[in-house]
Amino acid sequence: MTAAQYEQFSNYAVASATGILALAFVAYVAQWGFARKIAPDRELVTAGGAGEAPTAEDTASERSDVAGGIGFSLTGLAWLVLLAGVIARGLSAERVPWGNMYEFGCAATLMALTAYIVLVRMWAIDWVGPIITGFGTVVLGLSALVFVPPGPLVPALHSYWLVIHVLGAMISGSAFLVGAAASVLYLVKARAERTTPEEDRVGFLWRIPPSAKIDQVAYRVHAFAFPIWTFAALIAGPIWAQYAWGRYWGWDPKEVWAFITWVVYAGYLHARATAGWKGKAAAIIALIGFATFVFNFVGINLFVSGMHSYAK
Repeated sequence: MTAAQYEQFSNYAVASATGILALAFVAYVAQWGFARKIAPDRELVTAGGAGEAPTAEDTASERSDVAGGIGFSLTGLAWLVLLAGVIARGLSAERVPWGNMYEFGCAATLMALTAYIVLVRMWAIDWVGPIITGFGTVVLGLSALVFVPPGPLVPALHSYWLVIHVLGAMISGSAFLVGAAASVLYLVKARAERTTPEEDRVGFLWRIPPSAKIDQVAYRVHAFAFPIWTFAALIAGPIWAQYAWGRYWGWDPKEVWAFITWVVYAGYLHARATAGWKGKAAAIIALIGFATFVFNFVGINLFVSGMHSYAK
């Protein structure tokens, strides 16, 4: 295949992955919707299994489970198609496929889906599926607005540090997304646990783990991501800056916001380790940290001029 054919294939694959991921989001929402009147931990009663026909609640439970399975399957399919699109983009450009904002959006979404699929297998965190697929759909859709044809890199990017620095940022960013999703659900579930009487606890919210377990998942993924972000943003980044611009740190807007993100997450982990912070305060700090990460990727690239402006 020629470079032009790889580019065309990549464009079709990314567009297809966006549509598939949107369908996965709809399936996950349907999973929650079908379960809106189901009691937690309800066992499905099948016809003949206990000498009685399934009730309406049993049918809704079965439909909820099927929708969840479809959502996860579609997420896996979107991952596969997006992987093909990202690889084709790299083959078209004859370099790593994250040299600009469009490419980073596609590759970062691929990394986020990878983290989600792996963690579903490890920790059964499929309950964050609507947030992960919804966020991924938005990122891929918005990335199309800043699409640029594949081409050579600017001189500052001609370094193996491009692979190391950006890959580290994508890995940590995907974990930050999972942590943010868990933090959102923690806040919702913890509030419901405080305010909802036992007899009213029906729906999918009561079929996911208790808030303490969700909080533990959020802490674990943040603890995993923080050292990688530290290396990517505060070690690999400055080394690359010295190689490209002759200085390790220049208070460029993107460097400043990378440091702000590091400070917020460092405060989150430090508070949990030393002061025993858990719950609402920790979740809010984690969400602030993710907001600074997203602003660094979107706001700084689009609205603030600096030495990293070539990343648009």
